[in-house]
Amino acid sequence: MLAQARLLSKVETRSPEDVQSIVARACAGDEAAFHAIFNRYSKPVLSFIYHLLTDRGRAEELMQETFVRAYRNLGTMRADTQLSTWLFGIARNVVREAVKEKYREQRKVSLDEPVSLGLQDQSPRPDEKLITGELQGAIQQALASLGEDYRMVFVLKVLKEKSYEEISKITGSSVGKLKTDLHRARIEMKRKLQPYLGATGQ
Repeated sequence: MLAQARLLSKVETRSPEDVQSIVARACAGDEAAFHAIFNRYSKPVLSFIYHLLTDRGRAEELMQETFVRAYRNLGTMRADTQLSTWLFGIARNVVREAVKEKYREQRKVSLDEPVSLGLQDQSPRPDEKLITGELQGAIQQALASLGEDYRMVFVLKVLKEKSYEEISKITGSSVGKLKTDLHRARIEMKRKLQPYLGATGQ
């Protein structure tokens, strides 16, 4: 337990040398090292996925899948890549695959059904209203209604506070495109939340 705590402390410091050391140990089969990585990054990755899907249960499943893939592919991570950036990139791919799979299932049910981009129904669930309140529900609805590219950059830049350079590595998009997408996403979010912002005097 003490050894794992020390490993977690090294990951928390975000020293490139320490993180690479932890990754190397995890690659060599050191379970404590991988647990340290999981403990440090599981919550940020879960939050990222949840903001893309707005489905807590599904987000937890995909977070687990993200770390399963990370464990299998640790040896492929480049030395000059930030661990968090690499993990978010895996999470993005996992979410995209899940969305495509859900879309295929929806198409089997009815070709006339509107494309939902794999998101939940636009009406907030009653339990979410009780837990997060009407404004939080409105924010989630607004996020869910954004196009995939807009939603991705908005979550990563505004909610996860990633730099454009990091987001570019995660998404594969140019910084110029990301800035344009974020600008348009902000306009869309402001428009959709205007009734709530107006009500609160913002």
